[in-house]
Amino acid sequence: MAHEEEGFIKRLTTDYIKLIGIGLIVIIAVTIIARAFVNRNKAQELISVTGIGTVNFEADLAVCSGDFRRVDMNLQNAYKLLNEDRKVVEDYLKKKGVDNKEITFSSISINKEFQHIKENNTERDVFSGFQLSQSVRIESKNVDRVETVAREITEIINRGVEFYSMPPSYFYTKLDEVKLSVISEATKNARMRAESIAKNSNGGLGDLKNATLGVFQITAQNSDESLSWSGSYNTGSKKKTATTTVRLQYSVD
Repeated sequence: MAHEEEGFIKRLTTDYIKLIGIGLIVIIAVTIIARAFVNRNKAQELISVTGIGTVNFEADLAVCSGDFRRVDMNLQNAYKLLNEDRKVVEDYLKKKGVDNKEITFSSISINKEFQHIKENNTERDVFSGFQLSQSVRIESKNVDRVETVAREITEIINRGVEFYSMPPSYFYTKLDEVKLSVISEATKNARMRAESIAKNSNGGLGDLKNATLGVFQITAQNSDESLSWSGSYNTGSKKKTATTTVRLQYSVD
């Protein structure tokens, strides 16, 4: 009888220990799940905002280019005529106040021209002369002067020069400064939006967790130019607008 009682007590003790072990496992599991749930909620307590920055500026460097050409059956004569045209171009630029250091003439290009002729049921190409051409490029920080040169280029044409010009291109030599200003404006704008969201949600703005810079764009002022995913750089307008975005992510207190 005593032996049976002793066995019963041992089984009871073993079962009790097992129950305690199971209870501890359940408590630990619940604790882990609860902590994961809390951490998940904390991870979700973030404010993500995108700020935009714009800065208007004006080009401080202008580039204007064009080319002139002559055609003659005699190569030496074609070269002589082209050289006379170059002197006309140089005189014109000097008259407009362009410095010699701002002018670059290219080397002379020579091409043979042919005329396609059809006669007596036959076709053939007939040599029609040597075409000599030369280009000129004006690069100056005096933007107004370059604009005048481009606008009044017909003076060269009126003197018998076959001149083909391109519209001026406009650049800015301190672009890094503009980029820093635009990024600063976009960051301030994003911060202001984040503070507004936190305030209206009865919360506080915590630490900055992440920042992502958007694409840098340069467009003509007051234009409807389309933006590019890879960024754009307008060179056709003297007055420009730089734009970029900054995406910020804050924790919530």
